[in-house]
Amino acid sequence: MKVTKQTFATFTRKKVPLANTIHHSSFIYNQFKKLDLCKSYSNRMINHLMSILISIFISGYHGKTTDFAKNSFCHRTIIAHFLNSGKWDESLLSDTLKQSVIEIIYSEAARTGKPVFCIVDDTIASKTKPSSRVLHPIEDAYFHQSHLKGKQDYGHQSVSVMLSCNGIVLNYAFVLYNKSISKIDIVQDIAKELPVPPVKSYFLCDCWYVSEKIINTFAVQGFHTIGALKTNRLLYPLGMKKKLSELAAELSVTHKNFDLVTVKGRNYYVYRYEGNLNGIENAIVLFSYPEKAFGKPKALRAFLCMDVSLSTNEILDNYVCRWPIEVFFRQCKDKLALDSYQIRSAQGIRRYWLIMSFAHYMCVVGTGEVCPFETGYHKISDIIQMEKYLTLYQCARECNDFDSFVKVVA
Repeated sequence: MKVTKQTFATFTRKKVPLANTIHHSSFIYNQFKKLDLCKSYSNRMINHLMSILISIFISGYHGKTTDFAKNSFCHRTIIAHFLNSGKWDESLLSDTLKQSVIEIIYSEAARTGKPVFCIVDDTIASKTKPSSRVLHPIEDAYFHQSHLKGKQDYGHQSVSVMLSCNGIVLNYAFVLYNKSISKIDIVQDIAKELPVPPVKSYFLCDCWYVSEKIINTFAVQGFHTIGALKTNRLLYPLGMKKKLSELAAELSVTHKNFDLVTVKGRNYYVYRYEGNLNGIENAIVLFSYPEKAFGKPKALRAFLCMDVSLSTNEILDNYVCRWPIEVFFRQCKDKLALDSYQIRSAQGIRRYWLIMSFAHYMCVVGTGEVCPFETGYHKISDIIQMEKYLTLYQCARECNDFDSFVKVVA
């Protein structure tokens, strides 16, 4: 941002608060106050969290502890200790954020009558596999199957749960997966936390999370499941057991069993099956082919819906609302260093992910209006930069010589 007298005047009129020091942000401090966290966390804890958050919004951020130290009076090892083994209760920040996300999303659903979408997916934070001679390798890093890369990828796998309503999308939980608990159990545990929404709502997922356990757990919490389905799932048309892909091949000999449906400007041939699956009763399964790839086995996509009252278009339109979680993963990797953080301990990683989720929350709802992540990110970056400029400007006016100025801002 180019700083001019006019810029200073504009920000002064808007009453942007002056930061107390070059490493302090009044904007970020006020975010902690709004969530009533300043009463529970000491000033030292708030300052460490603030240093990390300021780093996230400053250009050139790569997730290194040296980045944090540039925006703190403390050495990088002190901030690393704070993340990895510091004695502070991160569950307080996590629970406060979760409660705020529920209040925002559920209030929007009650106000508009639009459904709450609970969206679940996982992603891999890629890391370099260490040498077998490394004494302290990164904790909880494994090889995971990457569907994006089509091969095994080494790193941390996270399970994310997001809540959305009427275009507002917020991250509810970001859980580090390790082999002590399955992803199915992780999602079940999170589902049990959610209060029953005020309107008919939906759980959206890809085929990995379409399991009887998860479907039933979300049903108890008031969410109908809409998810992608593997084409090898067993169906029971007319009481006969048959693979989904085999039934699709039989039906796609002719177009007459399929309806041409438009979703987001694209046309698909869709067949609607209503009945039982293996382990699931009374569900809708949609067989879908792109208009120009009708009948091609590799083009077949299938979707499950547990709300039989929905039309075919409504099912597909609702499933498309799963896409924001993919956008969220990309934003975390591009802007919040999900792919590049250099933290070794599992506790430090979980804490960093929590702070990263807080940064995303601030971008979406922390600037005084609900806005897309990118818009909020740039707004906050500009505010923090301006706070720094105003602090430097004020210090320069109050100091008598250059040496005293350096002592104040260093």
